[in-house]
Amino acid sequence: MIIAEQKPFEEIKGLVGSAQKVLVVGCGTCVTVCFAGGSREAAILAASLRMASKLDGDPKDVTDVTVQRQCEWEYLDTIAEQVNEADLVLSLGCGIGVQAIAEHFPKTWVVPGLNTSFLGLPAEQGVWVERCAACGDCILGLTAGVCPIARCSKSLLNGPCGGSQDGHCEVNEDIPCVWQLIYDRLKSLDKLEMLSEIRPPKNWRTSRDGGPRKIVRPDLRLYEEE
Repeated sequence: MIIAEQKPFEEIKGLVGSAQKVLVVGCGTCVTVCFAGGSREAAILAASLRMASKLDGDPKDVTDVTVQRQCEWEYLDTIAEQVNEADLVLSLGCGIGVQAIAEHFPKTWVVPGLNTSFLGLPAEQGVWVERCAACGDCILGLTAGVCPIARCSKSLLNGPCGGSQDGHCEVNEDIPCVWQLIYDRLKSLDKLEMLSEIRPPKNWRTSRDGGPRKIVRPDLRLYEEE
């Protein structure tokens, strides 16, 4: 899932600026799970902004609403009236949600309340870790289901760099060396021979090089592209 964290409150206040009627929009998916932008966080932030603006002598009308997903038009349509009445929308969605609102409501000023961080999972209560770099060319089938692109500090493809110590990364000893994890898992599965395969340099064209990426599934489209 997408992991995000809320921006510092003072930064959010600066983004809101002089807007008087503010709509805080939460999202019911990833950012709810990581406790950054769900209905609870949207309500708390709206209350905090109302209180702060009163203390500053410039009380604002701040309300909140949460949609199932900010990244789909059909859910944004349900808040169209509230969005149109607001001077400013403060999105607690990921960067995709912010841009979806801006694209769907072109006359509305939208600002982000979150910093979108990475694709990851909860390792334990209150701790989220990165697991995918969305590189567009998944090699997990070759690395025992452990990603060296996202989890190796140097994104190495053919084993550790030589700087790891006792199974930990030389860049940060709190990070396990991903190639140690790959080795251990391949050994446990009796597939160590896979490490003898030398992988060529990665083709990064499927990653961020070349601008925004796009996937088209003709079998799912409702009409043919002209």
